[in-house]
Amino acid sequence: MKYDFTTILDRYGKDAIAVDMPTDYLGNYGKVKREEGFDVIPMWVADMNFPVVPSIQKAIIDRVNSPTFGYYAPREEYFNSIIEWQKHFHGIDVRKEEIAYDNGVLGGLISACNVLLSKGDNILLHSPTYVGFTGVLHNNGYNMVHSPLIKKDDTWVMDYEDMEKKIVDNNIKVAVICNPHNPTGRVWTREELEKAMALFEKYGVYVISDEIWADITLNGNKQIPTQSVSEYAREHTVALYAPSKTFNLAGLIGSYHIIYNKWLRERVAKEASLCHYNSMNVLSMHALIGAYGAEGKEWVEELKEVLSGNVNYACDFIRERLPGVSVIKPEGTYMLFIDCEEYCKKNNVTLDDLFYKGWQYGVYWQDGRPFHGEYNIRINLALPLSRVKEAFDRLEKYVF
Repeated sequence: MKYDFTTILDRYGKDAIAVDMPTDYLGNYGKVKREEGFDVIPMWVADMNFPVVPSIQKAIIDRVNSPTFGYYAPREEYFNSIIEWQKHFHGIDVRKEEIAYDNGVLGGLISACNVLLSKGDNILLHSPTYVGFTGVLHNNGYNMVHSPLIKKDDTWVMDYEDMEKKIVDNNIKVAVICNPHNPTGRVWTREELEKAMALFEKYGVYVISDEIWADITLNGNKQIPTQSVSEYAREHTVALYAPSKTFNLAGLIGSYHIIYNKWLRERVAKEASLCHYNSMNVLSMHALIGAYGAEGKEWVEELKEVLSGNVNYACDFIRERLPGVSVIKPEGTYMLFIDCEEYCKKNNVTLDDLFYKGWQYGVYWQDGRPFHGEYNIRINLALPLSRVKEAFDRLEKYVF
């Protein structure tokens, strides 16, 4: 490997909630048994425990060395970097005017909802459901209607019959597609997306497609942009992207959306402007430029290889050494969504019992119930493989 994916980073005191949790939050889960030699292995919040690609730091440092930080406008290089990145990795053509900034993907989601819906309207989502969707849609007065994904042939699939019934019964006019899906890690095929979009076209449903994980596909899988599968999809989809998951830049803030439909694009832009705070930080702009260059492309290919190895190791470990625990191997993202139902029922323990025990032994994993997984736990595998191995050894010895 040309880049460093093996160093165990010291993230304490570096503003990382992955390890420096607020005291009231930690109190719910139990303190780590540090006196017995257990440290924290951060495997909950979806950020990475790898050093960023050097070109990002260089771009930021070069800009910081210029001692002025006044008002500015996004430079052409920002838009050109996105245009080239999308063409290189996802095979889509996009023009500058079809790109617009969002402070975050969730903010972009709400801007689109506010254009296409009225408060109290129903919106269709798949479950399990990303907890961020749940919070932001609830807080903004939208009613979520869930269509559960089905486990079939050791993968997750959409239930098109259920989706159609929910659309008709609930007068659905907007649906959210998570592509790749969070938290299951499913990377939808072109045929699956075509079938979903044909259904949405039948009922005139607009689509908001969260593609923040689009760059992180595993074991040779390829992400298909939702907007690319049909003319209807191109004209009726708001696609949300960001460098934050790919390059671990969430703390710098900055996402963007792609909208081809001029009517929709102008209205979403107007909605996003109303708070007067949906504006780019100059360092965030330079971070994206540093990420979306030649070195970033090379780094991402190595990252996908590392993450594929981590996911393969973890899934094999679960199947071979954690009886009663099941997992469907994700095709994208770096998160596992493990199912502990059989284990809990066989051993007469609750998910809380397991979950708290993991935290006490330093495996900081994430409760899957807010994602609509009754017996699920979500695990971040974006760590050096040595730490992944240590975490699963602890789970086998002390938790399960």
